[in-house]
Amino acid sequence: MRSVLAVGAHPDDIELGCGGTLAAHRAAGDSVTMLVVTGGQNGPGDIDGRRREAEAAARSLDCLLIWGSLRDCEVAPDLATIALIERAMADVGADVVYVHAPDDSHQDHRAVAAATVSAARHSLRVLHYRSPSTTRFEPTVFVDISAHLARKIDALSCHRSQVENSAMVDPEVVAASARHFGAQARVRYAESFVPGRFVWDLTPPPALPQLIEVPAYIEAAA
Repeated sequence: MRSVLAVGAHPDDIELGCGGTLAAHRAAGDSVTMLVVTGGQNGPGDIDGRRREAEAAARSLDCLLIWGSLRDCEVAPDLATIALIERAMADVGADVVYVHAPDDSHQDHRAVAAATVSAARHSLRVLHYRSPSTTRFEPTVFVDISAHLARKIDALSCHRSQVENSAMVDPEVVAASARHFGAQARVRYAESFVPGRFVWDLTPPPALPQLIEVPAYIEAAA
């Protein structure tokens, strides 16, 4: 079982970027934690409402949600941000980390990406997801979310303040994006990632103990 940490600057960033993949991780039995670095104070909706929306979305994906204490539009890739992400990684024992792509027009996304790269400098698997504000993105890793697209859209629908005020969270746009990357990946629907680092562990799982068949005559004698 893997321990997954997904890091986002604002409520709904993670669901947009890798919500289907997180649902796939949970279906595979992995533990998944979402770290939202800010409360989204400068986006549509009040902070308490956005917190409730994010908590509902995390429940719909069956993920643990951790809140950071940084302010929207004021995130810097400094020691405090790196320490926040390092603590989350240590607390959950993360061995897979998802985070924003570094080439992004939103300064918070860039800062969180940079801080996560520093915090995860010893991690074996760091994958960057795409946001609507990402400027350059050339994915080479894809996750088939054909069985999980509905859960991604359900999670996003919990962010009502964003759905009602932003075309970027429109379910049709989300589905079209997944279909686009699915075509690239040769599956129906996919999410795509740029690997910051990806070590593929091909160690075979431990062999199951062999059952010794007891001859019938020994069973009868017993």
